Parts: sequence; C-alpha cells; structure tokens
Amino acid sequence: MQVIELLCELLKFRSVTPKDDGCLEFIAKICEGWRAEFLEREGVKNLILTRKFGDGARVAFAGHVDVVPAGEGWDSDAFKPEFRDGYIYARGAQDMKSGVAAFICACLEFAREVETGGAKFNGTISLLLTSDEEGDAIYGTQEMLKILAARGELPQFAIVAEPTCEERFGDTIKIGRRGSINGKILIKGKQGHAAYPEKCVNPAHLLAGVFSKIAGRDMDGGSEFFAPSKIVITDIRGGMEVCNVTPADVKIMFNVRNSNLTSAANVEDYLRETLSGLDYDLTLKQSSKPFLTSADGVLAHKLAAAVTSVCGARPRLNTKGGTSDARYLAAYGVEVAEFGVRNDTIHAVNERVSADEVEKLRDVFLKFLREF
Repeated sequence: MQVIELLCELLKFRSVTPKDDGCLEFIAKICEGWRAEFLEREGVKNLILTRKFGDGARVAFAGHVDVVPAGEGWDSDAFKPEFRDGYIYARGAQDMKSGVAAFICACLEFAREVETGGAKFNGTISLLLTSDEEGDAIYGTQEMLKILAARGELPQFAIVAEPTCEERFGDTIKIGRRGSINGKILIKGKQGHAAYPEKCVNPAHLLAGVFSKIAGRDMDGGSEFFAPSKIVITDIRGGMEVCNVTPADVKIMFNVRNSNLTSAANVEDYLRETLSGLDYDLTLKQSSKPFLTSADGVLAHKLAAAVTSVCGARPRLNTKGGTSDARYLAAYGVEVAEFGVRNDTIHAVNERVSADEVEKLRDVFLKFLREF
C-alpha cells in the first residue's frame, strides 16, 4: 500500500480521543510479519508492533491515531478525505496520521529490503501507537513504555512523527521540549467598604506592589535551544464585580514553560521571596518536564542528514511548541527527536496536508533507516 493510499484509509477512522475506531486493528493487519501487541487501559487502546532482525540497536517510531473533534464549519466531511489542489483535507491530516502513514510505509519497505538482502540492519524496529495523545495521555504511551521497560525492550532511539515543520517541509527537527508549570497565587486581605479603605486590607493593592516582579518575569536567560523560562499570567480575579466593596482576596493564575535551566523548585523559591510579608497561598504543579536530546548525538545527526538528503537543505534543531509524547520517551533515557510535516492547520477547521510532503516524509524515514 502506497503512503497516500494508507493515509486516506487512516483518515476515514473517526478516532476522536480516546477512541481508535478500529484504526489500530487495521494497522496491525497490514503489518504482516510484525509482532503485534495490543494494550488497553481505561478505554485507551495502544499497539506495539515489533520486528527483530538481530541484537543490535533498538529503533522506534512513535505516534498517535487519535484526533481532536472536527468542530463546525468544514467545507467537506472531516472524516472523508478530499483532494484539492495537491492537499488532502481531513481531521488528523497533519496531526498526525500523515506521520503515522509515513513511518509505517517506510518501515514496511525497509523490512522487505532487509529480508531480500537489499539493506542491512541488525537490530529491532518498533512502532508505538496510541489512541490517547490529544487527551490526558495517562494510559497511552506511558503504559507501553512501562511494559517495554519491565521486559528490557525499551528503544534506544526514537522518532516521534509529530508535525514539526514551519515555513517549508524539512526546516525543523525538534530535539527537545519545554516543560510546563501551572501555578496559582491567592493573596488574602480583608473585605470592606470602598469609602473606608483604612478599615480594609485590599489584596489588589498588595498585589500591585509585587506584580511587576512576577508578570513576564524571565527565570533564566535561555540557551541555544531554549527560550527563557517566563512567568506568564493567565488569569486574575477577585471581588464581587461591584464598585463599592473591596475584595477579600485576589487570585492570580500563571504558567511557566520551563527549560532545563529552571525547575519548579526555582519558581517556588523566587515567588516565596517576592511575596514575603504577604498573607498568601501558593500552589504549583509540574504537568510536564523539559528534555533535550544532544544535537551532536547519533539520532539528531542521522535524522538531520536524512532530511538534508531528501529536502536539499539542512533543518534547524529547536525545542519550540508545546508538549508531546516524546517527553515520556526521554524520561526513560531514550534518545528521541520529532520530525513531521508542516503544522500550519493542526486542530483547525479544514485541516489539510500536502501530499508531496507526506511522500517526502516517508522518504526521509526510509533514508534514515537505510543509513542508520
């Protein structure tokens, strides 16, 4: 099955998180000769496909078949892929069934080459597929990695085929991601009449004295691959929405997309020092941790070389964007990078992908395997 044909078949499955709608069973059937292992946890389905050629390096490709809801306003049925002007329109076209189709086709073709003596590979190739990346991501990739770790079968190298490119296909490989710290500050005061401020303790006024030290604060200076870890205010609220009563408290919510130069403990220490002398509560939660794969490592070097060969220009290595399941692989010590098609319509109405990019993505993955 050719990569565009496979992609169109995958796009027909209404695999809205955490449902796979039979998509994983379909993939297992076309991967004849691969060991297929299905894992289901709390309604989340996962599939591990493995092909062992020898005791050498263990390489994995990872991705998700689940998609966000289609929403309203599409020009065509979001689950009936439609070709227009060189693009394929459907939910999941970019994020990320294109990546899944590309690495499946590349791996199947490479396996045939190894079997017939056209290529050499003395290791193991695994495909890790989940139906819960767009959701809570608790019972997806993490569950597969737990099982592989317990069996001593974790990959050493992994590519997550998330859409990474920005202006043109091949311009970006992600070799890390920032972490995410969510926080809430509750500054306490004493409610009262606005006409008698001397009888009140106005928490809004207390906040004013320290706000400039919190809002937009860079916690570090950044690095070659990471922007500074910045405190970003996301919500401020307090009072009863009237003009003659001062608030009893003011709540500030914020987020820090942190690099490996700043930890949650660093943020907490800074805020407690800044808020010293005030009556307040502070809560912090690290929802994901940062990671950085070596730009000089085997994976980044080989993947960049494959992209350059197919696209004719060397890709940038960066860590921009939100989070992905690559962070779970990194937590197990796996050397991991992300590469996929452009991401200009992900999660949007009329999501689309260039057919040419999908074919080139398959070529990049096949080149990577041949040269690995």
